[in-house]
Amino acid sequence: MGFDFGNILKEVISEAVPAAGNVGNQFDSATQGSAAGLVSQGLSAMFHSDQTPAFAQLASQLFGQASGDQQAGMLNHLLGSMGPEVLSALEGGAAGPALAGIISQLGGANGTVTPEQAAQLSPDQVQQLADHAQQQNPAVVDHMSDFFAQHTDLVKTLGTQALTIALSKITDAQKSS
Repeated sequence: MGFDFGNILKEVISEAVPAAGNVGNQFDSATQGSAAGLVSQGLSAMFHSDQTPAFAQLASQLFGQASGDQQAGMLNHLLGSMGPEVLSALEGGAAGPALAGIISQLGGANGTVTPEQAAQLSPDQVQQLADHAQQQNPAVVDHMSDFFAQHTDLVKTLGTQALTIALSKITDAQKSS
């Protein structure tokens, strides 16, 4: 039996000011009944939306709310999206000393970020890294959406507007599949 995304979305949108808890509960229900690919599509649309802050800002916000393991996973996905050549260039200072310092802090271009290394970064540093990653490879947004589709509890921290956009896109994707 399929999940009725249309009714969930109508319920969320019909509220003049949707209650954050209600949208969060609806988001939980929708994502638990969906394939990760549909959730990822919804999250990608949310990250690309002009109704939400820029991807790098959202990534920074998510990093600030994440557990150590989630932070390390986020950073490994971001770094992996740039590739070793770009990371080596960044570590060498190609984009300035701030990003070179971040890459060095994370163990350089060849390392895997641990939760302990991730904890050393601030959300602002992650925002710089995410912004650069998106400039180098715009597909990083889709790549990160795949990651966040596995961590929907974290996505719920983004608030009502972002969740409503994601729910809408999940509903659209579900209808067209």
